[in-house]
Amino acid sequence: MADPMRSKPPLQVVREGNPGKRPIKEGIVTPPAELTEPDWRDVFPGSGAGIRRCRDVASAEWARVIPVLKYTAGIGAVDTVVLTDYCICVARIDQGERSLSKDGVLMQGERGMQKNGWTTVLGQYRSQLARYIGELGLSPSARGRIQPPERGGDDDGDVFD
Repeated sequence: MADPMRSKPPLQVVREGNPGKRPIKEGIVTPPAELTEPDWRDVFPGSGAGIRRCRDVASAEWARVIPVLKYTAGIGAVDTVVLTDYCICVARIDQGERSLSKDGVLMQGERGMQKNGWTTVLGQYRSQLARYIGELGLSPSARGRIQPPERGGDDDGDVFD
């Protein structure tokens, strides 16, 4: 039995049909804005190689998702904090995975072998990242739940214009 509190994504309703003729939620559209990439030196202060890598990973993720989200989700200035935090999550997961690869899942502690602290931290970052992926439509199933922005004028909607 379907959960009555959770409606189907609009694309799924179209694909499966709408025998009850219930209205399909349109979604809210925010005013489009040109987003400025954060200064990652403020987010990740310091000068070590690990910190520089965090900046690079966050910047690369920003460059990867922002153009797509502008087109698919119609992101606006109001979304800057969420997008910045999403990029921080990606960078911290990269940092943690590198640490686990270098130091191992188990480490020598005061009372013998113990779990590397990154294992717990990574689980928390991955949970948050999964929420962001759903909210931003960065997975195939999440994309079906996002209403694309309305296109006006003579734009044919080609992302490669």
